[in-house]
Amino acid sequence: MLAFLGAVALLQVQTDARLAKAFRKDQAGWIYTHLEGKPKDIGFQYGYLLAAEIDDAHRALKGTGLGSKTWAWYRIETKKLFWEKLDPEYQQELTGMAEGMVAKGYKYDVWDMLAFNAHIEVGGYYVPWLESQRTGKVVTGAKEACSAFVAVGKTTKDGKVVMGHNLWWDYIMGQRFNAVLDIKPEKGNRVMMDALCGFIHSGSDFAINSAGLMLCETTISGFHGFDPEGLPEFMRMRKAIQYGNSLDDMVRIFKKGNNGGYANTWLMADTRSNEIGKLQLGLKNVVFDRTKDGFYVGSNFPEDPKIIKDEVIGFNPDPNANGCIRRKVRWNSLLTQNQGKVDAVLAQSFLGDTYDEVLGRKGASGSTLCGRADGFGGLSGAVNSLVGTSDSVGKMSLWARMGFSDGSTLDPGEFFKKFPQQKWAQPYLRSIPTQPWIRMKAL
Repeated sequence: MLAFLGAVALLQVQTDARLAKAFRKDQAGWIYTHLEGKPKDIGFQYGYLLAAEIDDAHRALKGTGLGSKTWAWYRIETKKLFWEKLDPEYQQELTGMAEGMVAKGYKYDVWDMLAFNAHIEVGGYYVPWLESQRTGKVVTGAKEACSAFVAVGKTTKDGKVVMGHNLWWDYIMGQRFNAVLDIKPEKGNRVMMDALCGFIHSGSDFAINSAGLMLCETTISGFHGFDPEGLPEFMRMRKAIQYGNSLDDMVRIFKKGNNGGYANTWLMADTRSNEIGKLQLGLKNVVFDRTKDGFYVGSNFPEDPKIIKDEVIGFNPDPNANGCIRRKVRWNSLLTQNQGKVDAVLAQSFLGDTYDEVLGRKGASGSTLCGRADGFGGLSGAVNSLVGTSDSVGKMSLWARMGFSDGSTLDPGEFFKKFPQQKWAQPYLRSIPTQPWIRMKAL
């Protein structure tokens, strides 16, 4: 009798009306996930369809990425910091996600979902801010994550927009940034973005929308500062791409309630007006540039003098001493040398570039566009890549490659033999195979 009742309950979930328009499709290491409807329904679909992957990402984060804090602390602090500041639709998405996971048999609640979505800005920005308040010493927890460019006009082959981005992250969590979310919400624009499984924002970040906008970022290294009264970065990012219909819209959304969390240089484009922008989003200083002819690049370097002076620790502009600046040099060289030629194919090759032209060295490192820091130097690198163009955005599509941007591989067994000091990662690190570039289209 109990088995029969269990089967009936399962049938009810499988035929739940909330799942009618939602589905997932696994491709070349990615999980394309279509979500559609009211906010709570979108959340339920997400939690149900990706329950195993979300659970796995939570376990990996708790096992490797919380630093000195506990998960219980994250749950309490993020509830206190952010819950009442979230727009109701995102409260509903997070609630629905927890319900979807419970329907699949996992024990999670909305506070787990909230803490998970906020963990980057809390761990990397709020925790250092608390330490600064306690000791009086300025500290930073900002990551050096991602390489990116956006170009238009004389730089590109057709004069339209081309954008490319790869995610630099620790391999453990980075290989779990393998969702491509296609969200068709009740309000706002349709959104397509890569994400860590369980994020309602991107976090990586690369996103496009049905209004013809593109968005990506690279972090500002050495950044310090946080406003606990501000709005969470993860909500502002999601709102910018969901409700933005112009560059000005996105800038306005990012600035409103800016808390300094996950401080980034945001590269953006409006494919309808054929214009690109660069938003250096500090906490005290915000700088926005735009053009219809040229390019902007990002590789974790702070650029505005006031941001460097007021909000960054230890910045060294010498390319011989700073890998971020060496990547900037390489971006500028590649885009200048290929003026009038840049398209999706070249963008893909740029993201896989492993030449340090300042030092004259070949091979992926912390100073090449496709970065790798293995073994004694760390356990991180460029673990996924995305490219979009004006034409692809018009068709709600993009090019994506999961794994290292240059197609190289990582075998955990061989890795731990070579770097035994990294064996703490064994329970969570998976192999990283070569995956192809694929074209992904909203379905």
